[in-house]
Amino acid sequence: MERRISMNNEKRKLSPEQHEEILRTLKARFEKNMDRHKGLEWANVQAKLETNIEKLWSLYEMERTGGEPDVIDHDKQAVEYIFYDCSAESPKGRRSVCYDREALESRKEHKPKNSAIDMAADMGIEILTEEQYREMQRLGNFDTKTSSWVKTPDNIRKLGGAIFCDRRYDTVFVYHNGAESYYAARGFRGSLRV
Repeated sequence: MERRISMNNEKRKLSPEQHEEILRTLKARFEKNMDRHKGLEWANVQAKLETNIEKLWSLYEMERTGGEPDVIDHDKQAVEYIFYDCSAESPKGRRSVCYDREALESRKEHKPKNSAIDMAADMGIEILTEEQYREMQRLGNFDTKTSSWVKTPDNIRKLGGAIFCDRRYDTVFVYHNGAESYYAARGFRGSLRV
């Protein structure tokens, strides 16, 4: 176990080029979408990112898998910036996954390569809750052609189900599926507090 943790920490480092690339990308997106974070300044966000290198790695992973992370809020009490995946559709690099490890292991054949919960944990992010998903949808129109798994309440998960959301007809819908199901147009969105 010790070895895996240290390898994980080693893996969670960016090269100087990747470090600069993700900061440039985040800054450009931040400046392009000021309506998502009114009253916030990039210099303060960047200063926070520079002191949280592992979280910068998580943002790099969010970006690498197609999430287009952006600041959507600032928790003044915790002094944290909150990032969500803001890609128009569910992140391409996180689709065709079932809900969690238990669901993945329950499939006898045609298993997906991963699960949403495991991928999020590997990336150091949290999967959005239904409430967070609805909050994100107030910032724009997301998942009009795709859908995203969201954190499923324990009582639903214990019965074998999982929930996902999308936006159709200018309305956010919440649906259910067996947790072991997976589709090419369903991924998941994450959040990260820095």
